[in-house]
Amino acid sequence: MGHIVAKDIYGPLGEKIDSLSVRTPQTKAFHAMLRQLYSTEEAELVVAMPFGLSTLGRIARITGQSKDELRPILERLCDKGLVVDLELGGKYRYMPAPFVIGIFEFTMMRTDLADDEAGQYAQLFTDYMEEGAFYSANFEDGQQVSIARALPHTEHLGDHVEILDYEKVDQVIDETDYFSVSNCSCRHKKLHAGKKTCKVPLETCTSFGKAAKYLVRHDMGREISRSEMRDIAQRSKELKLVFSVDNVKNQPSFICHCCGCCCGILDGINKHGYANTIVSSTLVPKVVMDDCNGCQKCARACHISAITLAPEPKKTTRKRMFLPVIDEDLCIGCGVCTLVCDPDAIKMEDRAQKIIHPENTFERLILQCLERGTLQNQLFDEPDRLSHKAMRGIVGGFLRLPPVKKALMTDTLRSRFLAGMASAASSNGVDVTRV
Repeated sequence: MGHIVAKDIYGPLGEKIDSLSVRTPQTKAFHAMLRQLYSTEEAELVVAMPFGLSTLGRIARITGQSKDELRPILERLCDKGLVVDLELGGKYRYMPAPFVIGIFEFTMMRTDLADDEAGQYAQLFTDYMEEGAFYSANFEDGQQVSIARALPHTEHLGDHVEILDYEKVDQVIDETDYFSVSNCSCRHKKLHAGKKTCKVPLETCTSFGKAAKYLVRHDMGREISRSEMRDIAQRSKELKLVFSVDNVKNQPSFICHCCGCCCGILDGINKHGYANTIVSSTLVPKVVMDDCNGCQKCARACHISAITLAPEPKKTTRKRMFLPVIDEDLCIGCGVCTLVCDPDAIKMEDRAQKIIHPENTFERLILQCLERGTLQNQLFDEPDRLSHKAMRGIVGGFLRLPPVKKALMTDTLRSRFLAGMASAASSNGVDVTRV
């Protein structure tokens, strides 16, 4: 693979990362970041690796390197958060980390970073993400499938609302048996960039299951008990934070505890104007105006400014001066506003429009890649195999046709399409329920 270096391996590396589940536009800031994160040897390996999860033996066959040569490089990349290793079916499988959730989070979670190194990375990530190209590449076409969904606070529900189990914080915690907590990558970045204004502790990012084991194994987090996980969730409720969970119904891998001043996902709404950077919950807050006292706390508490204040009509006997107006198209259904409403005038009600929440990580990955035009790379994942290159071109061109993409995302075809993808994966020995 050494011949690639002369052509600047970081160009192909950037293209490889852009071809994963999240698009990463190639800018000067992005390439400056890659040069700091990857050695040339590491970059060469990531470029040559399959796009999807693969065993060490398969990577050795595809790259032409021996297992003994590959193992230390892969271990180093995993420790740096640039490659993900997951234990599936008794074997570790490796895949290049996408930018999010991956390179950004895992780098800023590392516990071995000195302050000056963390500060350098924080500035590189800030330079790239604040350009806005990353957000527009992933959300400007109205994409429905993001990496995260809002998990609502459910203490104040309407009279006839039945909350789904996968939207209950306690239920998500109860169904998991391994937990970790890490430094929040967003707050860590803001801290070193001199932009952290909140008083929320750094150690707030919680993960579950295989994701938690990955973080603990590579010193990006520490194992915690279910009891401590509950304590962290309760603290976040008291701090009026947004719960942001993996956008799946079954076996989510994380819960983030987000604030509008630090969170990169909420920045997509607050700074770049893309309401779809996080998927809404199935609920939306409704104000009972007769009970509202006009205190304005709900508007101040909203992390994405989805609540504005309208002047009270002149002819009224109420002493209030303003009434809250909720922008339901912008609202993510997090329920923070209900936590601060003293007269209990805001209730969480069922949202009228249907929201797509994939069943599991496999479905989320397939739909996410379909929307972003990279699904063909997961289907034909050997970078240099001629037949795979040809099929990526043919299938990719077909899937990128707007009518095709739109049809596959409709209720009519989406479930059949996903069932077919799951069947194909199972025939290749992949248990999609364990991914």
